[in-house]
Amino acid sequence: MSSHHLGGSHTDPSFQSRPRPAGEVIRRVAVYLRPYTWLAVADVACAVLSLGFGMAYPKLTKVIIDDVIKLGRHDLLTVTALALIGAFLFREAFNSLRIRINNHLEQNVIFDMRRQVYARLQRLPVAWFDQRASGDLMTRVIEDVNNVERLLIDGTEQGTVALLSIIGALVFMFAASPLLGTVALIPLPFLVGGALWYTLTAHRRYRLQREASSAMNALLMDNLQGIRQIKAFGRQAHEDVRFAQRADDLREGTLVVMRAWAWYGPAMQFTGALGIGLVLWVGGWLVMHGRMGVGDLVAFMLYAGMFFYEPIGRLHGLNQLLQSARAAAARVFDILDATAERAVAPVKETAPAPVDAHRQPRVAKGWRARGEVVFENVGFSYGAGKVALRNISLHAQPGQMMALVGPTGAGKSTLVGLLPAFYETTEGGIRIDGHTIRELPLEVLRDQIAVVSQEPFLFNGTIRENILYGRLDATEAELHAAARAANCHDFIMRLPDAYGARVGERGVKLSVGEKQRVSIARALLKDAPILILDEATASVDTATERLIQEALERLMSGRTSFVIAHRLSTIVKADEILVIRGGEIIERGTHEELLARDGLYAKLARIQNTTFIEEGFVRLSA
Repeated sequence: MSSHHLGGSHTDPSFQSRPRPAGEVIRRVAVYLRPYTWLAVADVACAVLSLGFGMAYPKLTKVIIDDVIKLGRHDLLTVTALALIGAFLFREAFNSLRIRINNHLEQNVIFDMRRQVYARLQRLPVAWFDQRASGDLMTRVIEDVNNVERLLIDGTEQGTVALLSIIGALVFMFAASPLLGTVALIPLPFLVGGALWYTLTAHRRYRLQREASSAMNALLMDNLQGIRQIKAFGRQAHEDVRFAQRADDLREGTLVVMRAWAWYGPAMQFTGALGIGLVLWVGGWLVMHGRMGVGDLVAFMLYAGMFFYEPIGRLHGLNQLLQSARAAAARVFDILDATAERAVAPVKETAPAPVDAHRQPRVAKGWRARGEVVFENVGFSYGAGKVALRNISLHAQPGQMMALVGPTGAGKSTLVGLLPAFYETTEGGIRIDGHTIRELPLEVLRDQIAVVSQEPFLFNGTIRENILYGRLDATEAELHAAARAANCHDFIMRLPDAYGARVGERGVKLSVGEKQRVSIARALLKDAPILILDEATASVDTATERLIQEALERLMSGRTSFVIAHRLSTIVKADEILVIRGGEIIERGTHEELLARDGLYAKLARIQNTTFIEEGFVRLSA
């Protein structure tokens, strides 16, 4: 994944989130409630019941003032007070139940949404990740999903309760005094206008804040993974400045959001308070002229304040939540809407399939290839003007070793990356045992191929877990056999926890040679008929190199192997050597055939003391 480690824009322009209308966000997010409909209903029901008991407070207060205190009804005082206490008790009891249900519903929805986003990430093509920063994707899976969920759960519950509260308050207020009810509505146009302004202007502010957060997280993850390089080059102060810039962008983005809210929130609160003032002004006049009781005015004020203006203020808070969720949802939907592997444009087949490969029967899970691999006029481009391979044709028989040599950037890694469909060909076709790989299910295709890279990746777990990644259901005996064949069993057994030893992030607790042998054991355990091997003995001592070479020979035995060769010693053993330059095969043949041809390869081989092939190409170019 791109790490943006050397600066530039904070986010990849190709991954800018497309703004989503609020209706689309609400509609798509609401889908996650379907499996928990009854939980959602129970949540809202408890909130409504809590609201209902709460709305008894103004009515009972009126009774206490007008019917008990004013009329001196001592016999009603205890009953009314107990009724008021009971209303508060049931209000909080249902509120407690609501919180428990809400939390359960919330965590279920977060789990479902996060699992779906992660599953989608796992099924996107490798090319999709090439321009995305890991920290940005982590922000989307963790923080953005949480923000979207808040809209779904809190928005649904609080929005429903607020609307019911407003409707109920209006009924009580107009029943008590149509005049005061009309007065209470005077601030409403200002409240609606303020909400419209905030809604129409908020999305850009929240989007910038979310992007700044992603940029900071991306830099943080990049630097944590590259901490040894930072220390080796003494760039701590430089990274302090870069992180401070990212953090400052997040600070500024958050302040922009908060400044807008600092105007909007208090303005809406004042508008609501203005309504209370107007109600008290007019209501006071009505009481003083005997047209309204004191208890009625107090009850009206409580309904207006607690169940009308306060819920309207809550809706304004939900509006802020909605705008934040819109920005987050757009970033989550970018992942969910990305095209999964295999969903690509039709490819132009530039060479017909041979007769014996015509109409091959469909394969099923569990199928095992013999290992015949054919590239037919394959071309590949990373985009407009970025052609990586041109007219690549080759034919590997089962068990043969194909060596790929060429300078850095020639297209060797791209070529082998097409075989397991990490990238899809833009021209031509690839067949395994006569089956076009586009017709093979990806799971079946990749079951036929094992990959050992030059820089082996180990997961932050135990050695046992890393080797078993090759075949999860392997027995302990099979695990040990693979480790012995890879020449890593002995050093593993010398570790304090043996196969249970943790390797650290990216295998940092193991040496380069140890990591490579563990990765070879993983490939051996997979036991795939086709092998892609990027030789990796450049950074090890002679003794370790010998152990790795022995392990590689066992790994390649009986398998069709595509080897990106870094050492001349590997090339002489290949059944066919492909010399690649500028994305094209310029020479091919065995070691002896190429020497006899006296071309580029022969010149390379004649350079004295050239251990590594790339070094030879550099010297020839010079």
